[in-house]
Amino acid sequence: MALLMGVSATAGAQQSSLRDASAQAQQEQAALQEKIDAADDETRELLTRLRDASREASRLERYNDELARRNEAQQALIEKRREAIDQLSVTREALPGQLRDMVSQLRTLIKADLPFLREERLARVESLDAMLDDSEMSAGDKLDRVLSAWRTELDYGREMDAWQGPLVGDDERQVDYLRVGRMGLYYATPDGRAGGVWRADAQEWQPLEGDALEELRKGLRIARDQRAPALLDLPVSVTVETQSADDANSPAENKESS
Repeated sequence: MALLMGVSATAGAQQSSLRDASAQAQQEQAALQEKIDAADDETRELLTRLRDASREASRLERYNDELARRNEAQQALIEKRREAIDQLSVTREALPGQLRDMVSQLRTLIKADLPFLREERLARVESLDAMLDDSEMSAGDKLDRVLSAWRTELDYGREMDAWQGPLVGDDERQVDYLRVGRMGLYYATPDGRAGGVWRADAQEWQPLEGDALEELRKGLRIARDQRAPALLDLPVSVTVETQSADDANSPAENKESS
């Protein structure tokens, strides 16, 4: 009996020791697992940070590339503007002389043109001359005025106009004028019984009769919006150069003109 009790006590002590060892092992395993989990969390956090840092670095690299391209474009624009400013300075220095040349050329054009509204047109040129001497007017305003005068002259070549005024060469006679662009200048007496065409080559009036005079009266009505537009069969004021018969018979010259 005593022996059995001793063995039983020994077995109980061993079982208690095993339970303690098992509990301690479980605690150690749990602690190790916590360390592993903590290490995994830290690793995941580090990986997340690394990924975010990589993305940020890539974004910054693209942004730097974009900034570099913008800087290059801005630098090129700055260079163009600097060149434009330099050219503008040259233009400003040359503009006064160019404006005077344009006014002088306008005067030459009017004097060589058909003699319509000549006093009015030359007065406009004189006004431009006086304007160029005005130190208080800006160069831009002067340029606008000169260009406006040139546009007015150019418009004459595209217009058909009729008005009354003294006859060129005979200020005592009032006539009705008809102008067809810069190709034809005509006059008719108020009663419509006489008229003429200005011949630029001879610098004088050539009388119109018969059908030509009727065409002139028709043109005056068209210009005054008194009838619908129509073709006019009238001689022109400006001589149109044509090839002569001798030139036509010359093969070499004929080939060159074609």
